[in-house]
Amino acid sequence: MPSRLDDELLRLVSAGVLRQYQAESLRDAADAEVDAAVAAAARNRPEPAAPPPPKPPRTPPVAPHSNALVEVLGYVGGALLLGAVALLTLANWGEMGRAARISTGSVAAVVLLGSAVLLKLFRRRDQLASALASLGCCVAGFATYVAIEGEAGRVIGVAVALALACLGLWWLAGSSLLVATFGILAVGVLVITADVLTPSDGSASNSAGIAGTGFILVAFVLGMLGLVRDQPTAWSLAGAAMFSSSICWLIQDRGEIMALAVGTAGPAALLVAYGRQRASAYAVVGCSILLVIWPTALYQLTDNVAGVAIGLVVASGALLFAVLLLSRRRAAD
Repeated sequence: MPSRLDDELLRLVSAGVLRQYQAESLRDAADAEVDAAVAAAARNRPEPAAPPPPKPPRTPPVAPHSNALVEVLGYVGGALLLGAVALLTLANWGEMGRAARISTGSVAAVVLLGSAVLLKLFRRRDQLASALASLGCCVAGFATYVAIEGEAGRVIGVAVALALACLGLWWLAGSSLLVATFGILAVGVLVITADVLTPSDGSASNSAGIAGTGFILVAFVLGMLGLVRDQPTAWSLAGAAMFSSSICWLIQDRGEIMALAVGTAGPAALLVAYGRQRASAYAVVGCSILLVIWPTALYQLTDNVAGVAIGLVVASGALLFAVLLLSRRRAAD
């Protein structure tokens, strides 16, 4: 109760204006009004938000239990069985007639591709399905070549195998199919170079230059595939295609400069990719190409062992420079 109100009520009682009980009634009414105002203010005041409950610690998802030993034994057993069938087929290939060869190749292709399709449909072992599909593509191409024979058989066989590999990459998206695609494209480059683009009186050195250009196209195709599929595998295979192109240019007459250009462009692209993606395969493939192409090309240019030494020095300097740049960038990151 404010003291000012008490003093005023006391003065009024002393002056005879109010009686004592009237003064007490006014004091009680004033106290009730003050208490009501305090209660209303307390009700309108926002309550402090309760602290959020602590988040439960994240636990890593429990991987489904798998028997690794059984899986490894399955792969080993499948490889041994496939190897045994291949050896038996090769041992009796010369004694088999054309119909038997065609049926053997066709059945093998159907079994491999059918097994891959079943594994994919039942969502079992995607990697194994990709491996079987990659083998099936190659066997189907070989069976096509056996059925048609001749230059046309080789070209059509490569086309069939490549079409199946592209279908497998679209559906299964396995790294083994990328390897199979690289192998099929490499065989296709050699087949088209020998059977289509090389004239009958052409020399082997001219054919080597054509094949070198074809392997550059293979590297471009694999580089594009790396944008939509397993990038480290695809780009490493693109580097292997550039290495194959460099070897072909080394066989070509006066192709050492082109071999050096291709053998430098490929590793440079791989080292840049390594700096961005940190995939060790890029660095391994790029360094291997530099250390092989530069000494070999300079040896052919100089016809002296000193060329090998110069090539090794240049390749080593380039590698050390690349390592220095990558180390500085990693420290900056």
